[in-house]
Amino acid sequence: MDKPFHIFELTKELIDDIRSRSYDSHFHDFEELIIITSGSLEHFIDFRKEVIEAPVACYVSMGKMHKLVPGQDLRGYVIDYKTAFIPDSKLSFYSNFFTSTNIPLSRGTCINRFINLCQIINGEYAQELADHTTLRYLLSGLVAMIDAERKRNSPAENIVKASQVVTFNNFLKILEENYHRNEGVSFYANKLNMSERNLNIVCQNNFRKSVSEIIETRKLIEAKRMLLYTDKTVSEIGYELGYNEKSYFTRVFHAKMEITPSRFREMTKSIIS
Repeated sequence: MDKPFHIFELTKELIDDIRSRSYDSHFHDFEELIIITSGSLEHFIDFRKEVIEAPVACYVSMGKMHKLVPGQDLRGYVIDYKTAFIPDSKLSFYSNFFTSTNIPLSRGTCINRFINLCQIINGEYAQELADHTTLRYLLSGLVAMIDAERKRNSPAENIVKASQVVTFNNFLKILEENYHRNEGVSFYANKLNMSERNLNIVCQNNFRKSVSEIIETRKLIEAKRMLLYTDKTVSEIGYELGYNEKSYFTRVFHAKMEITPSRFREMTKSIIS
Protein backbone atom coordinates (compact mmCIF):
# COMPACT_ATOMS: atom_id res chain seq x y z
CA MET A 1 0.00 0.00 0.00
CA ASP A 2 1.51 3.31 -1.11
CA LYS A 3 -0.71 5.60 0.96
CA PRO A 4 -0.50 5.69 4.78
CA PHE A 5 -4.30 5.39 5.05
CA HIS A 6 -7.18 4.01 2.98
CA ILE A 7 -10.87 3.31 3.66
CA PHE A 8 -13.59 1.79 1.51
CA GLU A 9 -17.17 0.69 2.06
CA LEU A 10 -18.28 -2.92 1.60
CA THR A 11 -21.22 -2.30 -0.72
CA LYS A 12 -23.36 -4.90 -2.50
CA GLU A 13 -21.60 -4.13 -5.80
CA LEU A 14 -18.14 -4.59 -4.28
CA ILE A 15 -19.07 -7.82 -2.50
CA ASP A 16 -20.57 -9.25 -5.71
CA ASP A 17 -17.35 -8.37 -7.54
CA ILE A 18 -15.15 -9.94 -4.84
CA ARG A 19 -17.23 -13.13 -4.79
CA SER A 20 -16.94 -13.45 -8.57
CA ARG A 21 -13.14 -13.55 -8.40
CA SER A 22 -10.63 -16.03 -6.98
CA TYR A 23 -8.32 -14.75 -4.25
CA ASP A 24 -5.41 -16.53 -2.60
CA SER A 25 -4.06 -16.07 0.91
CA HIS A 26 -1.75 -13.10 1.13
CA PHE A 27 0.43 -10.95 3.36
CA HIS A 28 0.37 -7.18 3.53
CA ASP A 29 2.56 -4.43 4.92
CA PHE A 30 -0.20 -2.52 6.69
CA GLU A 31 -2.72 -2.90 9.50
CA GLU A 32 -6.30 -3.79 8.55
CA LEU A 33 -9.47 -3.00 10.48
CA ILE A 34 -12.79 -4.42 9.26
CA ILE A 35 -16.00 -3.07 10.76
CA ILE A 36 -18.70 -5.61 9.90
CA THR A 37 -22.13 -4.02 10.27
CA SER A 38 -24.19 -6.89 8.81
CA GLY A 39 -23.68 -10.32 7.31
CA SER A 40 -20.67 -12.59 7.80
CA LEU A 41 -17.37 -13.68 6.32
CA GLU A 42 -14.99 -16.62 6.49
CA HIS A 43 -11.54 -15.60 7.65
CA PHE A 44 -8.62 -17.91 6.88
CA ILE A 45 -5.64 -16.83 8.97
CA ASP A 46 -2.41 -18.80 9.27
CA PHE A 47 -4.11 -21.88 7.70
CA ARG A 48 -7.02 -21.84 10.14
CA LYS A 49 -10.61 -20.79 9.42
CA GLU A 50 -12.98 -18.78 11.56
CA VAL A 51 -16.48 -17.54 10.72
CA ILE A 52 -17.12 -13.96 11.80
CA GLU A 53 -20.69 -12.75 12.27
CA ALA A 54 -21.86 -9.13 12.43
CA PRO A 55 -21.72 -6.84 14.25
CA VAL A 56 -18.00 -7.09 14.97
CA ALA A 57 -14.69 -5.29 14.57
CA CYS A 58 -11.97 -7.52 13.11
CA TYR A 59 -8.34 -6.42 13.37
CA VAL A 60 -5.58 -8.04 11.31
CA SER A 61 -2.06 -6.89 12.10
CA MET A 62 0.70 -6.46 9.56
CA GLY A 63 2.50 -9.62 8.47
CA LYS A 64 -0.33 -12.08 9.12
CA MET A 65 -1.14 -14.47 6.29
CA HIS A 66 -4.86 -14.40 5.68
CA LYS A 67 -7.71 -14.63 3.22
CA LEU A 68 -11.23 -13.23 3.48
CA VAL A 69 -14.24 -14.92 1.88
CA PRO A 70 -17.24 -12.58 2.23
CA GLY A 71 -20.80 -13.75 2.55
CA GLN A 72 -23.20 -12.31 0.01
CA ASP A 73 -24.84 -10.17 2.69
CA LEU A 74 -21.59 -8.76 4.12
CA ARG A 75 -21.63 -5.00 4.66
CA GLY A 76 -19.38 -2.61 6.52
CA TYR A 77 -16.08 -0.76 6.12
CA VAL A 78 -12.45 -1.74 5.64
CA ILE A 79 -9.70 0.57 6.88
CA ASP A 80 -6.07 -0.05 5.92
CA TYR A 81 -3.29 2.01 7.48
CA LYS A 82 0.45 1.96 8.01
CA THR A 83 1.55 1.16 11.56
CA ALA A 84 3.19 4.58 11.88
CA PHE A 85 -0.15 6.29 11.14
CA ILE A 86 -1.37 5.56 14.68
CA PRO A 87 1.57 3.96 16.52
CA ASP A 88 1.24 2.38 19.97
CA SER A 89 -2.46 1.55 19.62
CA LYS A 90 -3.91 -1.11 21.92
CA LEU A 91 -4.95 -3.24 18.97
CA SER A 92 -1.35 -3.37 17.75
CA PHE A 93 -0.18 -4.24 21.27
CA TYR A 94 -2.69 -7.09 21.70
CA SER A 95 -1.91 -8.49 18.24
CA ASN A 96 1.50 -9.57 19.58
CA PHE A 97 -0.29 -12.14 21.73
CA PHE A 98 -3.25 -13.25 19.63
CA THR A 99 -3.46 -14.46 16.03
CA SER A 100 -6.51 -12.32 15.33
CA THR A 101 -8.47 -9.82 17.35
CA ASN A 102 -12.26 -9.91 16.96
CA ILE A 103 -14.28 -7.58 19.17
CA PRO A 104 -18.06 -8.10 19.19
CA LEU A 105 -20.10 -4.92 18.88
CA SER A 106 -23.58 -4.46 20.32
CA ARG A 107 -26.56 -3.96 18.04
CA GLY A 108 -28.65 -0.82 18.05
CA THR A 109 -27.10 2.40 19.30
CA CYS A 110 -23.60 0.93 19.51
CA ILE A 111 -23.25 -0.24 15.91
CA ASN A 112 -24.97 2.93 14.70
CA ARG A 113 -22.23 4.97 16.38
CA PHE A 114 -19.58 2.95 14.56
CA ILE A 115 -21.41 3.35 11.23
CA ASN A 116 -21.68 7.11 11.76
CA LEU A 117 -17.98 7.46 12.59
CA CYS A 118 -16.96 5.31 9.60
CA GLN A 119 -19.13 7.51 7.37
CA ILE A 120 -17.40 10.61 8.74
CA ILE A 121 -13.97 9.06 8.14
CA ASN A 122 -14.99 7.98 4.64
CA GLY A 123 -16.33 11.46 3.91
CA GLU A 124 -13.09 13.13 5.00
CA TYR A 125 -11.02 10.63 3.00
CA ALA A 126 -13.10 11.37 -0.12
CA GLN A 127 -12.19 15.08 0.03
CA GLU A 128 -9.89 16.27 -2.73
CA LEU A 129 -7.34 17.32 -0.13
CA ALA A 130 -8.02 14.88 2.70
CA ASP A 131 -6.43 16.04 5.95
CA HIS A 132 -4.27 13.29 7.45
CA THR A 133 -4.26 14.89 10.89
CA THR A 134 -8.07 14.75 10.97
CA LEU A 135 -8.06 11.16 9.70
CA ARG A 136 -5.49 10.18 12.32
CA TYR A 137 -7.61 11.58 15.17
CA LEU A 138 -10.79 10.00 13.80
CA LEU A 139 -9.10 6.60 13.43
CA SER A 140 -7.63 6.84 16.93
CA GLY A 141 -11.14 7.56 18.21
CA LEU A 142 -12.50 4.54 16.37
CA VAL A 143 -9.82 2.28 17.88
CA ALA A 144 -10.59 3.70 21.35
CA MET A 145 -14.30 2.94 20.84
CA ILE A 146 -13.46 -0.64 19.82
CA ASP A 147 -11.38 -1.17 22.96
CA ALA A 148 -14.20 0.28 25.08
CA GLU A 149 -16.61 -2.22 23.53
CA ARG A 150 -14.19 -5.04 24.26
CA LYS A 151 -14.41 -4.14 27.92
CA ARG A 152 -18.19 -3.67 27.93
CA ASN A 153 -18.94 -6.93 26.16
CA SER A 154 -16.82 -9.13 28.40
CA PRO A 155 -19.13 -10.39 31.18
CA ALA A 156 -16.24 -10.58 33.60
CA GLU A 157 -15.24 -7.03 32.78
CA ASN A 158 -18.29 -5.72 34.60
CA ILE A 159 -17.03 -7.12 37.88
CA VAL A 160 -13.32 -6.79 37.36
CA LYS A 161 -11.69 -3.88 39.11
CA ALA A 162 -9.57 -1.44 37.13
CA SER A 163 -6.53 -2.73 39.01
CA GLN A 164 -6.98 -6.15 37.34
CA VAL A 165 -6.89 -4.52 33.90
CA VAL A 166 -3.65 -2.80 34.89
CA THR A 167 -2.27 -6.11 36.18
CA PHE A 168 -3.16 -7.85 32.92
CA ASN A 169 -1.41 -5.20 30.83
CA ASN A 170 1.62 -5.36 33.14
CA PHE A 171 1.70 -9.13 32.66
CA LEU A 172 1.74 -8.69 28.87
CA LYS A 173 4.59 -6.19 29.12
CA ILE A 174 6.63 -8.59 31.27
CA LEU A 175 5.79 -11.42 28.87
CA GLU A 176 7.01 -9.33 25.93
CA GLU A 177 10.40 -9.05 27.64
CA ASN A 178 10.65 -12.73 28.63
CA TYR A 179 8.60 -14.92 26.27
CA HIS A 180 11.79 -16.27 24.65
CA ARG A 181 12.84 -17.78 27.97
CA ASN A 182 11.76 -21.17 29.31
CA GLU A 183 9.64 -19.68 32.09
CA GLY A 184 6.29 -20.87 33.37
CA VAL A 185 3.31 -19.33 35.17
CA SER A 186 5.12 -19.09 38.53
CA PHE A 187 7.80 -16.81 37.04
CA TYR A 188 5.23 -14.24 35.90
CA ALA A 189 3.17 -14.52 39.08
CA ASN A 190 6.29 -13.83 41.16
CA LYS A 191 7.16 -10.85 38.98
CA LEU A 192 3.71 -9.43 39.71
CA ASN A 193 3.79 -10.37 43.43
CA MET A 194 0.66 -12.48 43.19
CA SER A 195 -0.39 -16.12 43.22
CA GLU A 196 -0.60 -18.22 40.07
CA ARG A 197 -4.31 -18.70 40.71
CA ASN A 198 -5.01 -14.96 40.85
CA LEU A 199 -2.95 -14.30 37.72
CA ASN A 200 -4.95 -16.96 35.88
CA ILE A 201 -8.18 -15.31 37.05
CA VAL A 202 -6.97 -11.93 35.73
CA CYS A 203 -6.08 -13.44 32.34
CA GLN A 204 -9.35 -15.33 32.07
CA ASN A 205 -11.30 -12.19 32.98
CA ASN A 206 -9.54 -10.06 30.40
CA PHE A 207 -9.08 -12.42 27.42
CA ARG A 208 -10.65 -15.73 28.47
CA LYS A 209 -7.31 -17.49 28.15
CA SER A 210 -5.08 -19.00 30.83
CA VAL A 211 -1.60 -17.68 31.54
CA SER A 212 -0.05 -20.75 29.91
CA GLU A 213 -2.17 -20.30 26.77
CA ILE A 214 -1.13 -16.66 26.41
CA ILE A 215 2.56 -17.53 26.94
CA GLU A 216 2.37 -20.32 24.35
CA THR A 217 0.52 -18.12 21.88
CA ARG A 218 3.13 -15.37 22.14
CA LYS A 219 5.91 -17.89 21.52
CA LEU A 220 4.12 -19.32 18.48
CA ILE A 221 3.47 -15.89 16.97
CA GLU A 222 7.19 -15.17 17.21
CA ALA A 223 7.98 -18.64 15.85
CA LYS A 224 5.85 -17.95 12.77
CA ARG A 225 7.56 -14.61 12.25
CA MET A 226 11.00 -16.21 12.47
CA LEU A 227 10.05 -19.06 10.16
CA LEU A 228 8.89 -16.54 7.61
CA TYR A 229 11.47 -13.79 7.84
CA THR A 230 14.69 -15.56 8.91
CA ASP A 231 16.78 -18.44 7.60
CA LYS A 232 17.25 -19.99 11.03
CA THR A 233 16.59 -23.70 11.32
CA VAL A 234 13.58 -25.08 13.15
CA SER A 235 15.91 -26.25 15.93
CA GLU A 236 17.48 -22.79 16.27
CA ILE A 237 14.09 -21.10 16.41
CA GLY A 238 12.80 -23.53 19.01
CA TYR A 239 15.92 -23.08 21.14
CA GLU A 240 15.66 -19.27 20.99
CA LEU A 241 12.07 -19.52 22.22
CA GLY A 242 12.91 -21.68 25.21
CA TYR A 243 12.25 -25.14 23.74
CA ASN A 244 15.25 -27.32 24.49
CA GLU A 245 14.26 -30.05 22.04
CA LYS A 246 13.27 -29.65 18.39
CA SER A 247 10.78 -32.51 18.68
CA TYR A 248 8.94 -30.83 21.56
CA PHE A 249 8.80 -27.48 19.73
CA THR A 250 7.46 -29.25 16.65
CA ARG A 251 4.79 -31.05 18.70
CA VAL A 252 3.62 -27.82 20.36
CA PHE A 253 3.56 -25.96 17.03
CA HIS A 254 1.65 -28.76 15.31
CA ALA A 255 -0.85 -29.04 18.16
CA LYS A 256 -1.73 -25.36 17.85
CA MET A 257 -1.38 -24.87 14.09
CA GLU A 258 -2.23 -28.35 12.77
CA ILE A 259 0.89 -28.07 10.60
CA THR A 260 4.59 -28.59 11.31
CA PRO A 261 7.01 -25.64 11.45
CA SER A 262 8.83 -26.86 8.34
CA ARG A 263 5.60 -27.21 6.38
CA PHE A 264 4.42 -23.79 7.58
CA ARG A 265 7.65 -22.22 6.29
CA GLU A 266 7.38 -24.06 2.97
CA MET A 267 3.75 -23.06 2.36
CA THR A 268 4.04 -19.42 3.43
CA LYS A 269 7.17 -18.80 1.38
CA SER A 270 5.53 -20.34 -1.68
CA ILE A 271 2.64 -17.91 -1.23
CA ILE A 272 5.00 -14.93 -1.00
CA SER A 273 6.96 -16.00 -4.05
